Amino acid sequence: MTQAANQPVKITVTGAAGNIAYSLLWRIAAGDVYGKDTPVELALLEIPQAVGAAEGVAMELADSAFPLLRGITVTDDPDVAFKDTKAAFLVGARPRSKGMERADLLEANGAIFTVQGKAINDNAARDVRVLVVGNPANTNAFIAANSAPDLDPSQFNALMRLDHNRTLSQLSLKTSRPTAEFTKVAVWGNHSATQFPDLTYVNEEVDQDWYTGEMIPKVANRGAEIIEVRGHSSAASAASAAVDHMHDWIHGTEDWRTAAVVSDDSYGVDEGLIFGFPTVAKNGTWEIVQGLELSDFQKERIQANVEELRSEREAVQHLLK
Repeated sequence: MTQAANQPVKITVTGAAGNIAYSLLWRIAAGDVYGKDTPVELALLEIPQAVGAAEGVAMELADSAFPLLRGITVTDDPDVAFKDTKAAFLVGARPRSKGMERADLLEANGAIFTVQGKAINDNAARDVRVLVVGNPANTNAFIAANSAPDLDPSQFNALMRLDHNRTLSQLSLKTSRPTAEFTKVAVWGNHSATQFPDLTYVNEEVDQDWYTGEMIPKVANRGAEIIEVRGHSSAASAASAAVDHMHDWIHGTEDWRTAAVVSDDSYGVDEGLIFGFPTVAKNGTWEIVQGLELSDFQKERIQANVEELRSEREAVQHLLK
């Protein structure tokens, strides 16, 4: 079938006027998610006061003359944005402001992701894939999935590919080897400082003092480090990781990838939590790598993430169906 005969797929991006979306949208329009032979339509969702800025982004996308881009919709209506969408990047979220408690942050984002989850449930394609980028991503994805009872919770993921990519980067810097040479890297848990980058199974002898004393805290706190140095949070790297995640979800993987997916009670993680696991993508579905023997060190780190996500789940329990 020729490209011209292909039907375009609709992809929705929320927070479309923000910094992450500014990098993400160009990658999607270039064909980096579905492939260079699949036309795309973009839906840009924003809050009412940012629609004008999103319209400016749409103008720039149009001016870029992407051969695959078949149309752009800018809206503040979630029902319109998610109508028939096949892939959704939920980037927009309430950022944590000075003096804001985590419980307040969860409450504010709960209001956003219950609405968006319901709109996806009511309007999106039945095989839609939803990737939550906006933080706190794991619990935001949990809220959205619980607000979409007609869809399978496995259709909702949270972005932990950025943590995975940061782990690969630190390995590369330490060994002077390309990132593509490392296999069986994983990051367990929550996209927070509690996360556990795991090199137990990687095809490289790792200095344990460097691993526990430098690499683990470096990956966990990389976002804060970038804010301190750059003055802004990670944007282009987050967008790149989101593209990596959705591309692999659609096209499959051979090696492990980190994806925050709904737990099936694997490795003692409560069923239903959105949790970072070592995964592979097959036939359009993430599968948790099974049969790993965990050390006490691994179990302790994983359990800390379980407890943190249980606490977040408790904080938003009143918002769930």
